[in-house]
This record gives sequence, C-alpha cells and structure tokens, in this order.
Amino acid sequence: MILADINKERLLETFTELLRVNSPSFSEKEIGALLAKKLRERGCRVTIQKYDKSFNIIAFKKGNTPKAKSLLLSGHMDTIEPTEGIQFRTQVDRIRSTGHTVLGADDKSALAQILEALSVLQEMNLPHGDLEIVFTSAEEKGLFGAKNLDFKKIRSRFGLVLDSSGGVGKLVVAAPSHITYEMRIIGKAAHAGIEPEKGISAVRVAAEVIAAVPHGRISAGTTANVGLIKGGTATNVVPKEVVIHGEIRSHDDKTLQNIKRDIFDTAIRIVKKNRAVINISESEEYKSFRIDEADGFLQFMYGVAKGCRISPLHVVTGGGSDANIFNKQAIKTINLSTGMQKVHSNKEYILLKDLYKGSLLLLAAITEFVKFSGE
Repeated sequence: MILADINKERLLETFTELLRVNSPSFSEKEIGALLAKKLRERGCRVTIQKYDKSFNIIAFKKGNTPKAKSLLLSGHMDTIEPTEGIQFRTQVDRIRSTGHTVLGADDKSALAQILEALSVLQEMNLPHGDLEIVFTSAEEKGLFGAKNLDFKKIRSRFGLVLDSSGGVGKLVVAAPSHITYEMRIIGKAAHAGIEPEKGISAVRVAAEVIAAVPHGRISAGTTANVGLIKGGTATNVVPKEVVIHGEIRSHDDKTLQNIKRDIFDTAIRIVKKNRAVINISESEEYKSFRIDEADGFLQFMYGVAKGCRISPLHVVTGGGSDANIFNKQAIKTINLSTGMQKVHSNKEYILLKDLYKGSLLLLAAITEFVKFSGE
C-alpha cells in the first residue's frame, strides 16, 4: 500500500475557507463556484449540471493507470441552517461552532477531504484510475441533488460517499427506505362559544389519530414518526382542517408497507367514526440498501482502513444519504464517516486528527483501487 501523506496545513485552510461560505440548501451558487475553481486547479474537467431548483457539480479526473476501474467520490455542498454569519473556533485538537450557528462540517469536511486527496494525487503523480467527483446540492432537504443527478454522465460502478458522522473508520453498509406522508383531515367549522355541537373538530380527530397509530421504534430496523401538525384558525372556532405530516423508515420494505397500511387504515377508521373526511398522500424519499459483509468492495475498504491503521467498523444506520440514491442506480456505494460530530446542532465539531485521517483514508482508497478487480 502506498502511504503518501497529506498536507495538513493546506487541508485545514481549505476546510475553514469552505466553512466561511454560507451555503444553505438551494443556495449553493457561491460555494459551487469556489469548488469548481478548486477542482479545475486539481486537474479535473468540471460540468455544472443544472436542474429546476439548483445544480450539481460533476467533475472528471483522468486516470494514469491502464485498466483500473473508475471510482465515484461524492459529498454535498449544502448545510442545514443556521450558517449565516458562521462563527467557529480552532482549538488545539478540534474545530467547533461557537454556539451561534452549526459548524457546517456536515458536509464541508467531506469536500475538503476530497479536494486534499486530489491535490496529493496531482503533486505526487500517484497511481489512480478515472475519478468521477460529484458534489450534490440540497441533500439536507431530501437528497434533491442526487435525485436530480444526470446519471447518464456517470459510468463508475463503485462509489464512496463521505457523509457520515463519528470517528473515521465507520463504513455505512445499510440504510433504510424512507417514505413521508400527509394526512389532511377535514371536519366542520362552527362557533365554539355559541354552537360547538354543530362542528366537527379536526384537531380532536387528528389527536385521536396520532395517539392511535404506530409511533417511535417499531422494531430494530423500523421507525415511525409524526413530525408536524398544523390547523385551526382561532380559539373561538371549532377547527375545520388539520394537516399531519409523518414518516416511516424501515430496512425491510415489506415491513414498511405493512406499517404504512396500519397507519393509513387506522386513520381512515377513526376519521370515518367521527364523521370527518381524510385525504392521504405519500412520497418515497429513497430506497433502502444493504451491502453484504462478504462483499468484495466492502472487504477492500476494510483492508484499506487497516492498512492506514484505522479500525474499520461497519454500521447500519437509520438515516439516509446520497448513497441510497447511488446504490439504487446500481453504483455500489459505501458511506464513510468524515469525523464530524454532533451534526445538525450548534455544538457541532470535528477533531483535527479525524479531519486528517479522513482524507488520508480516502487517498489510500483511491490509490489502492487500481488493484481492485472484484464485483
């Protein structure tokens, strides 16, 4: 194994430069321009692939090793909010948010790690096959960029997404299917003080529905949640309409469908009993994936991690990522941890050793992938 080193000072500088760019979902123009420039500086051909709400960056770096397989590398450009006026502090062992905003290491640690690996490849002329680099948009809003990616431009059959939290060495090998739903419950308005008996309270019907449907941890691989409820107009009006938004996740698609049917049937029964009306719609956010422990690509990544003196740990997660979309498109993709911690909070941080180790692991994976011949 080639154990070339990374430039820690440059990596840190790149990371902090990216952190300072505000890039909430669907507002990736500024960071996209910066990333495109940096990719070109590292010898990549860059394409901006627009879709109705934003854009993705698809970059290509020609390999220098004949017959090596093409490898996809990916991270997302957007962050959750708030990041406007971001403030962070560099300490002896970490970079952390000062508490006013999130840090944005999710997923700018990935972008920086990928850029640093590309820099070292270029400087040292290390062996590598063709590389396809995809920086997606609006991942935090439901994997929008990946869902709108032009896969006709992608030929890699293996990929690494860098978008998992925790210490470097975590390999996400399974993630659930995820559906969201909306229930619109329609009752009957009436004056709450003069003739409440003439109304049908959509709020009370909705409360009965929420109390009755499966909720929380259903089983080891299945969860359900009601996350939003909105309705009513005033305290003196029996509320006519309530909208409920919920979700179901499961690693087993049959279980997911059974839970969905249970929730919908229960809601319909309760609404009908109360002489109200219900309209239900649903949307599939992404499909599950699972990579077998004996899979050749997973075993390859185990070996790369161990070669870097990093203990590999395969993880089954309850969340989704762009890896779900890539796997659905027959690109065998493993989601790697970048070292980011306490993401989606104003306590977000990343240990410097993990920032460095994440880029080192990626660099080793790229150079070792020229020897990979498995399926």
